[in-house]
Amino acid sequence: MLEELDIRNLGPIREATIAPAAGMTAITGETGAGKSMLLSAIRLVSGGAAESSRVSAGADEAWAQAIFALADDAVTSEHSGDTDDTGDADDSDSGLTGAAAAVAKAHDAGVDPEDGELFLSRTVRASGRSRAVLGGKSVPRSVLGAIAGELVTIHGQTDQLKIAASARQREFLDRVAGDEAELAAYRKAWDALTAMDERLERLRSQESSARQQADYLRESIDHINRTDPQPGEDEELKARRERIENAADIAQGVGSALGALDASQVDVDATDGASAVELINHAVTSLRAIRVGGTFAEQADRLESINADLGDVVFALSQELGDEGSVEDLDQINGRIHELGDLTRRWGPTLADVLAWRDKAAFDLEDLDASPEKVAELESERQTLYDAALAAADVLSAARVAAAADLGARVTEELGSLAMLGASLEVRVTPRDKADDPLGPYGRDDIAFLFTPFEGSPQLPMGKSASGGELSRLMLALELVAADTRGGADQTFIFDEVDAGVGGKAAVELGKRLARLARSAQVIVVTHLAQVASWADAQFVVTKEPPDADDDDLGVVTTIAEVNGEARVHEIARMLSGSESEASLDHARELLKESAL
Repeated sequence: MLEELDIRNLGPIREATIAPAAGMTAITGETGAGKSMLLSAIRLVSGGAAESSRVSAGADEAWAQAIFALADDAVTSEHSGDTDDTGDADDSDSGLTGAAAAVAKAHDAGVDPEDGELFLSRTVRASGRSRAVLGGKSVPRSVLGAIAGELVTIHGQTDQLKIAASARQREFLDRVAGDEAELAAYRKAWDALTAMDERLERLRSQESSARQQADYLRESIDHINRTDPQPGEDEELKARRERIENAADIAQGVGSALGALDASQVDVDATDGASAVELINHAVTSLRAIRVGGTFAEQADRLESINADLGDVVFALSQELGDEGSVEDLDQINGRIHELGDLTRRWGPTLADVLAWRDKAAFDLEDLDASPEKVAELESERQTLYDAALAAADVLSAARVAAAADLGARVTEELGSLAMLGASLEVRVTPRDKADDPLGPYGRDDIAFLFTPFEGSPQLPMGKSASGGELSRLMLALELVAADTRGGADQTFIFDEVDAGVGGKAAVELGKRLARLARSAQVIVVTHLAQVASWADAQFVVTKEPPDADDDDLGVVTTIAEVNGEARVHEIARMLSGSESEASLDHARELLKESAL
């Protein structure tokens, strides 16, 4: 929810801080006092256009900051990928909505909530560019827009056109329908179908260069497979070649070493004197012959241990004799090394690289193989994927149709209590008008919200058939039904002009319904009706004040203050009759008392 809104030097507001209630907050004040500046501040921190003309006279810059408090489960939600960029809507494929989606988008921008709060601010200079800041970090204003869009919904005259877009209407219907599982199943089938279509398109659009590349890959793979290299084979062969080329030196060195260590392993005539093993054995025998224990026996044990190690060395060296290979072996090894070297020069530098290149080339060849047989095989697979996507779209459509009928009926019922007797809403779900391919990224349906503002009026699309006030009340009815159907909305709703053309009993009903919505979401309403403001949990008054004599060039200054107790009674009385007579004060007290029941 919006925890705090700070404003500096924005229009007539020099400095203001508003801490809305968790439930319903009313913003009141005389006409022209500057209530619209509050909405301007919200739009600024939501990434709206920055106009230097909004900077207060005499100030260098205007600044607005919104602090949003987030639920614990939103802060701990798993961050997920980027938003979808299909152009049809700005949905997130992650499936996250509200505060959880805002946290994920902030994380993608490099900012995480601090103590469960997100800080969105905007600076507008009197001359120069504006600056958007998220959690102390400068970001593009589009990032503020994406995050604020998950946290705040403004229903004002200039904001209602968003719901006129068919994509927004589809989003709203899906939210009420609770068809997340059906939509996710369809999107999975659609993504698989789209990937196959892209693959087929690449195959069909290949030119001679692609076919030449396919020939090259095919011949290269065949060459590598015929050679059949094994990982590390070239290094093993080079080691064997080195042994064969140095066979004489190896035989002489190993034989001499064995003769010195253990003469029994070689021709005795080739050695001079006793070997190391014999000498150590002689030393052990001599030490054992000493009948005095202690150090002599210990040294004899150590010599025997050394003799055992020498035995291991002698055995290892003896295995190396006679294993150098022949000249014929050397010819075969050189030939094989040449074959492998040809591979590593082309696709190396190592045999492991050659094998990795071959495996990748095999996959690439599949996409480059535009043979009629391959295309036919993929077209068959594509038909299977299309049938699966169509079946998933039918399931999704059924959920939407059922929800659309219920939504239209319930909203029409609400409109009757909002001074709009005879008004009605029809939510129409129709198959896409594309016989060749009815599927799209979000199913096969066209969604249309058709509004009739009064009995006898033609049925027209939303945004083209209602005034600002009527459209605000229609949006209130929609949000009420959504909240009743799907539970609390993790958002802040701001209503402007919702009370235009409303009075008497209808005004009371309007206040009741705003208060009802505030049970499950934060609601901020800009109103001139006491019957609406009396239902609020908190009330802020916007007041115009003439400039001080010393600051006459600054013009009118607007102040914003919360009213409680008798101060609120006086403001409600002013809204009721324009005066603060005892009769109007009594009426105000009665109204506040009834609204609190």
